[in-house]
Order: sequence, then structure tokens, then C-alpha cells
Amino acid sequence: MKRKSAVLETAKQRLAGLNAFSTAPDFGPSLTKAAYQTRATTLETRLASYNEKLSSLDDDQNEIDGLEEELNQWNKRILSAGEAAYGSGSSEYEMLGGTRTSDRRRPTRKGTKGGPTSGT
Repeated sequence: MKRKSAVLETAKQRLAGLNAFSTAPDFGPSLTKAAYQTRATTLETRLASYNEKLSSLDDDQNEIDGLEEELNQWNKRILSAGEAAYGSGSSEYEMLGGTRTSDRRRPTRKGTKGGPTSGT
């Protein structure tokens, strides 16, 4: 998401106001319109550069996401191929990251208190 600067927008509005003055105001030797404009321009340039880099990073992120999804599909395919070739109970399937059928835990049912109920 592009970054915006409320401070920069305020500076632009104030500079527009300063430019509307018929004579340059005197705010002292360090607060000149030129120095103010320079600072606003510097921030605007850096902000534009930052946003360009951010756009480039967004493109990189999209490419990485696509490559990751592709590799995830390959992960699934390799495991499935190993299961098809060697069986889901084989050591080879386990070496590929699968869980052998014999190693899976069987769910246990919890008994009810008081024994079985009779249907009436």
C-alpha cells in the first residue's frame, strides 16, 4: 500500500498560500519560503522513491507467492506418487514425509457413564 503524508499535503497548502501573498512575508532569516519549499520537495521526492520501491517489492511478493504455491503442488504430487508407487504403509512413503498407515493413531471412543442405555 502506498504511503501518503498528511504533513506534505499541509505543506503544499501552506506553500500555495504563501505564493498567493503579493509580497514575500518576513518570518526571519531561517524561515524562508525557499527553504520551506526545499524541505517539502525533499520529502515528496523521498516519498515517491519509497513508493516505487514498495511497488517493486509487491511484484516480488506476488512472484514469491506464485512460486510457493507451485512448489506446494509439487510437494503434494511427490507424496502422492510415492504413495502410489510404494504404498501408504511403506518406509519409502514415510521417508517422503507421509505417515504410514500402521503409525496412525486410531480414534478411541469415550464410554458413557452408567453403561448402555436401553431403548424404550
